[in-house]
Amino acid sequence: MTASVRHSRLLIPIVLGSLAMIGPFAIDTIFPAFPAIEDDLSVSRVAMQQTISVYLLAYAFGSIFQGPMSDSWGRRPVILAGLAIFGLASLGAAFAHSFTMLLVWRGVQGASAGVGMVVGRAIIRDLYEGDDAQRLMSHVTMIFGIAPAIAPVIGGWILPWADWHGIFWFLVGFTLLLMVMTAFGLPETQPPARRYPMHPASLLRNYVAILRNGRFVLLCVCGGFNFGAIFLYISSAPAFVLDILKLNEQQFAWFFVPTIAGIVFGSFLNGRLAGRFSGRRTVNLGFLLCGIAATGNLLYNLLIEQPTAPWAVLPVMLNAIGVALVFPLLTLAMLDMYPRQRGAAASMQAFIGLGFNAVIAGVIAPLAQHSTLALMLTAGGFSLAAWALWRLYLFHRREDPLPVDTESVTPGPAERV
Repeated sequence: MTASVRHSRLLIPIVLGSLAMIGPFAIDTIFPAFPAIEDDLSVSRVAMQQTISVYLLAYAFGSIFQGPMSDSWGRRPVILAGLAIFGLASLGAAFAHSFTMLLVWRGVQGASAGVGMVVGRAIIRDLYEGDDAQRLMSHVTMIFGIAPAIAPVIGGWILPWADWHGIFWFLVGFTLLLMVMTAFGLPETQPPARRYPMHPASLLRNYVAILRNGRFVLLCVCGGFNFGAIFLYISSAPAFVLDILKLNEQQFAWFFVPTIAGIVFGSFLNGRLAGRFSGRRTVNLGFLLCGIAATGNLLYNLLIEQPTAPWAVLPVMLNAIGVALVFPLLTLAMLDMYPRQRGAAASMQAFIGLGFNAVIAGVIAPLAQHSTLALMLTAGGFSLAAWALWRLYLFHRREDPLPVDTESVTPGPAERV
């Protein structure tokens, strides 16, 4: 292995993982500032929850176009343009002095924030196949997983020095750093010979063709429920940490560090299992851990009157390990179905998944975040639904051949799980 190849193998996961961080950074850094924003802008906690749901809805909408744009114009230009828009939106939020303007800029942030995650997934499959792709995906997930752990801690550190506007100034600086990393550390993996013109009609046909693939949709919804079991807690973090666990704005680490440690460890384990376990076996192991976590969480909430850290967070951490074993392999399986339109496939996966997250943050979390038992029952239901869809996917894969699509998007011959 040459020095340049070794350098590339080390640098690319760092760049892609850092790009994926921008999404959770934009969500989680402002969690400690919720009380300050509520007081400053005279809004309720439920209204503040809409800063998350608006962001996620815009994220889902933007992701529809980012993948196909990268298929047509190249990966790097689309990432750099998305980062520039996100930086400007963060600057606008830093100057916002009304809740309406804050929501507007949060929407612009969301519409551009997904570019690193969506296009990054396509880049992984551009560069590697098989077990190598699984390892790179797990490495990127490990780096990405650090963001939700450190973001609220950073937000808590900033608050005493620069109030809540300073958090958005931090996001401006972080975006500039990502632009430099992308410009100098990320290769172009979609050469002109593989690009094709992007027209609204063909884009619509491609998405209709993808949505007609029942297995793709099953895996998308399965992944949405699987990750939703963790995202429910993340989107409920202000109420969970401040109201239920009775901690303060500087103590969000009691929740985020164990949870994200679970994601990082699960991602590390996923990479170690590549080539040793089949993808199906790894996914089954992940769902087993999710089931054990849900059972333990239920018993804890039935036996304990007042939940406390860290015990209330340990089942969430175990569930996070299971999610990190399942989700990357579901993603690779979906991308493998469309080797010629990986950007479009990644966009559709992101759109469906983020639509789930927006509903969780804007509708389900406000209803469930009043108690740990309600959170546990909802998250456990998500995990159970994901497992049921996974079993249904395996049944259909065994019974039916992969449908041949006569439209412009044709499923590939291989799936990883």
